[in-house]
Amino acid sequence: MLQPLVAVSTDVRQFENYTWHATPKQYIEAAVTAAGVLPVLLPSFGDRLDLDQLLAAVDGVMVTGSKSNVHPSLYGGDASESNGPYDTERDATTLPLIRRALDCGVPLLAICRGIQELNVALEGTLAAELQERPGSLDHRAPPSESQDERFAIRQRVSIAPGSCLAGVFGSGEIDVNSVHRQGIERLGPRLQIEAVAEDGTIEAVSVREARAFAVGVQWHPEYWAASDDNSARIFRAFGDAVRAHAVARASARTAAE
Repeated sequence: MLQPLVAVSTDVRQFENYTWHATPKQYIEAAVTAAGVLPVLLPSFGDRLDLDQLLAAVDGVMVTGSKSNVHPSLYGGDASESNGPYDTERDATTLPLIRRALDCGVPLLAICRGIQELNVALEGTLAAELQERPGSLDHRAPPSESQDERFAIRQRVSIAPGSCLAGVFGSGEIDVNSVHRQGIERLGPRLQIEAVAEDGTIEAVSVREARAFAVGVQWHPEYWAASDDNSARIFRAFGDAVRAHAVARASARTAAE
C-alpha cells in the first residue's frame, strides 16, 4: 500500500525577508518514521483553501504545536502582548480544517497548540499562564539552551480508564514531556478527557462519537518518537487510523465502479 497522505498545519513566520509557511522537522519526521504516512504541508491561507477538496485527497490531518497561541478573540478572551505571539493566519486555517475533518470522518491528531485549537474549534476556552494558578505545576519547559533538556520527559499523566488512549497506552500513568504555559480551561462540549496531569490540567482529549481517530495531546510525542515507546505509540495509532481510512475510501471507490 502506498503511504497515505496527511495534511500538516503550518505556522506563518517572517525571516530572511520572506514570509514562510512552515512546520518543525520533528513533526514530519515522526509522521514518516513512526506513523508511516506521507506528510503534506498545508499553507495557512484560510478561506482561500477548498477544504472539501483537500479532505477528499488526504487520509489524515495533523495539527502541530507552535510557539504562537490561539488568538483570545476566538474564545472570548482578552488579547495581550504577554499572551502572544499570535498567528491569526494559522487560526483562520486550522479551526475550520479541524471542524471539517471531523465532519468528514478524517483521522485527526492534534499536538500542543493543536489540542488548544481543537478545543477552541469545538467551543471551548483556554487558560493562560497556568503556572500562576494556585496549586498548578509549572508546565513550561525548563530554562536551557538544549532542546533535549527543554523537551525532556519529566511529567506524569494519568490515562482515563476505558478511553481511546487507554487502548493505546493501557490504563494507569505514563511519563511525557511538558512545554506549555497555557491549556484548556472550559472543555468543548464535544470533547472528553483522555488524560490529566497531577495538578488536574487536561493533557489529552478525544472527540465524542467521532467517526475516526480524533485525539489531541498537550505534550510533544513527536520529539522522542524515534526513541521513546510511548511517544511512538500515539503516532502508530494515528497511522493505523489513517491507513484504515485509506482502505475504506479505496473500497468505497471500487464498489462504486
